[in-house]
Amino acid sequence: MKVINPATETVITEIAEDTSQSILEKFDLLTKGQQAWSKINITDRIAAIQKFYDLLDENKDELAATLTSEMGKPLQQSYNELNGARGRIKYFIDNAVKYLAEEWVTTEGATKEKIVFEPLGVIANISAWNYPFLVGVNVFIPALISGNAVFYKPSEYATLTGLHIQSLLYKAGVPENCFQMAIGKGSVGEQLLLLPLNGYFFTGSYRTGKYIAEKVAGKMVPCQLELGGKDPLYVADDVDNIKKAAADALEGVVYNSGQSCCAVERIYVQENIYDDFVNAYAEECKKLKIGDPLDKGTDIGPLSRKEQQAFLETQVDDAVILGAQIVCGGKIPDRKGYYFEPTVLVNVNHNMKVMMEESFGPVVGIQKVKDDAEAIALMQDTSYGLTAAVFSKSFDRAENIMQQMNTGSVYWNCCDRVSASLPWSGRKHSGLGATLSYQGIRAFVQPKAYHIRG
Repeated sequence: MKVINPATETVITEIAEDTSQSILEKFDLLTKGQQAWSKINITDRIAAIQKFYDLLDENKDELAATLTSEMGKPLQQSYNELNGARGRIKYFIDNAVKYLAEEWVTTEGATKEKIVFEPLGVIANISAWNYPFLVGVNVFIPALISGNAVFYKPSEYATLTGLHIQSLLYKAGVPENCFQMAIGKGSVGEQLLLLPLNGYFFTGSYRTGKYIAEKVAGKMVPCQLELGGKDPLYVADDVDNIKKAAADALEGVVYNSGQSCCAVERIYVQENIYDDFVNAYAEECKKLKIGDPLDKGTDIGPLSRKEQQAFLETQVDDAVILGAQIVCGGKIPDRKGYYFEPTVLVNVNHNMKVMMEESFGPVVGIQKVKDDAEAIALMQDTSYGLTAAVFSKSFDRAENIMQQMNTGSVYWNCCDRVSASLPWSGRKHSGLGATLSYQGIRAFVQPKAYHIRG
């Protein structure tokens, strides 16, 4: 398997993929290791995770450089991702004991009652390439703390980062028979679906998530899916600062070259301020520098996958054919690498693919709306349900809109944000289950009820 630098299109290295036999051997190792790991005191398991937390900081320069080279995000964003991952790990370290402790429900009378939380067993963590540290630690950290063994499959576009993660976990004291890595493309992931695992935790596209859910349904084990979105942002006419709202929206669209499941993918603006907002947005967008992700001045790095260039080009062409206008961007730059210009489209509507299909790139359509009611109707017009954002001076006005959003997260005067203390969940085609918060800790355990009489 070739690991390619998306900024230069050069081969970084080649790595041998797992075979069916090696997958079975690793699974056997994990099955035996999980029993011993679950019997270790939780404070000792947390101590290993604390060491991993420290090692991420000690090795941040190498980790950030590797992430940028194989995935393409600007170097500072790679450092930001590492810092964010450490913040989430710290949440799990600080809160796992509290939320995994046995709970006495009834302590008086003839029959005492309590709840004990036990690990699921050996779980699959089929992870994503866009934020391999962030989406990875959402799963394998609470899973390990809870006493599970983890069969970790990073995306083929983040394999080197996955190898770093595995190496540092071992160095931190996590036994090799509690964390194993499946190396390869989709066919290797398919092998994990055939194993008698005790849970499946996937981050990626709706299409793949749906396939996994259907494939493992007969196992009757937890299947948690963190999928994509077509996340809307509405700018009401009472915003204090249109330029700031435009700049914040732009960052929500183009950060990580738009390759975020919770990126802003469609913008609705009240007609009274529509022209001013579009002008402010376009002005900021034109300032963005496309370039080498290793250069400090670069705002927009390459897309991680070459095929995404053609996909975005098709979305833009479809919109233009149906009457949209390109305010800026809209093309594949004439340079090496999988780049796509940050793109702003106006005169858009919901007949256009760019307003209905997940883009996963630095592309957005900005649509004029008459009032809040029209904005709500358009925001609701989607098969996804990950996030929705409202920019308004009035919280009451924003809250009324947010309450009508069938999404896992809502934002007032911010967007594209994840907090370790809040559940990260999607509705409809955006996923099943939740990571982060106490719910993301208990996702990796199963309750056992004790009825105690005597």
